[in-house]
Amino acid sequence: MFQLTVLVSSSQGNASFIRTDETAILLDAGAPAKTIFNALEDLRIDRHEIKGLVISHEHSDHIKGAGAVLRNLKVPLYINEETYYQCQSRLGNIPAEVKFFQTGTPFQINDLIIHPFSSSHDAVESCNFTFHCLQYQERKLGIATDLGFPTTLVINRLKNCTTIVLESNHDEKMLMNGPYPWRLKQRIKSSQGHLSNQQAVGLLSQIVHYGLENLILAHLSETNNNPKLAWETMNDYLQSIRSNVNIFIADPCLHTPLINI
Repeated sequence: MFQLTVLVSSSQGNASFIRTDETAILLDAGAPAKTIFNALEDLRIDRHEIKGLVISHEHSDHIKGAGAVLRNLKVPLYINEETYYQCQSRLGNIPAEVKFFQTGTPFQINDLIIHPFSSSHDAVESCNFTFHCLQYQERKLGIATDLGFPTTLVINRLKNCTTIVLESNHDEKMLMNGPYPWRLKQRIKSSQGHLSNQQAVGLLSQIVHYGLENLILAHLSETNNNPKLAWETMNDYLQSIRSNVNIFIADPCLHTPLINI
């Protein structure tokens, strides 16, 4: 078993669940703990399967519910040191161990191998991740959101994935014509902001291969994007290269199904 579900994903909150035969983790907890636990319950997943919480960076849409989740589950927190000190006060009392990982260096939780790597985003030490399972070495999960632009490192790390969670945050026209103040628009469009639908296509075009089976478009802005537009933009590209990749949209209010990685 090597499975993923995106429990919640948007500009307001993000959390994913990954499990193997021997372990399960949460990646980020940027929604209220109740929202995360309700999504797990709806999927008939026992929250006590979870053996750790991994945090990608300190922005509130990735840590909002982290303290409550950790206090409820009493599992270790996995985080890089710089990020921890940026959000320590917001996490509150943590009953279990804090385990620091080094960005760029793989670490292991039971049979799950996690490789954090740097992302271009305006956080102190923002990470994206790939995941391998010892029992299924040919399977690889990549999760890349909160990307200002796809660096060579990001592209290289995401190669040969069988399942990818990829940011498709905004439509450029909707962003520029929308209600956000100019400074925020510039931040989102910057090299440390978020990927647009078209940028997501551009990134995927550099890593798509016959072994890629599942693509989950994530971190969609509720104001500057819509699921239909994100799906159509990516699907048009995949159809043009005759790819059979399954496209899922991660929703702010509804979890994805459990996907076999």
